[in-house]
Amino acid sequence: MTEVATEPARVSIERDADVVNARQKGREIASGIGFRGSDLALIATAISEIARNIVVYAERGEIALSTVADGDRHGVLIVAQDQGPGIADVEQVMRDGFSTGRSLGLGLPGARRLMDTFEIVSDVGVGTTITMSKWVR
Repeated sequence: MTEVATEPARVSIERDADVVNARQKGREIASGIGFRGSDLALIATAISEIARNIVVYAERGEIALSTVADGDRHGVLIVAQDQGPGIADVEQVMRDGFSTGRSLGLGLPGARRLMDTFEIVSDVGVGTTITMSKWVR
């Protein structure tokens, strides 16, 4: 059974500097539990993509970073929450190339590919929560 092993480090996301801060905090936590090299880059990239979406579409939100354990396995858990406009069609935004802005539409689908688990829950007018994790190999 997966359980949160540490109290989450919370990073408020409102501007570009916060995206960098969330990336750095995520790398620090992941490195501390044994992630190395390319896995650290993948985690940082996924955090960056999710945090950037908060800045662009929701204006403000929060990313909570913690470690998780499941028996002998351990990993990092990232939960991004905002109270933005929400996503009307989650399935559509998870397709490569779809964007409601001026991007390539690769952020959310890319983050999903980089992580071991990825879940998005969104309600129009309420906000969006993205939960993703990666396990040390």
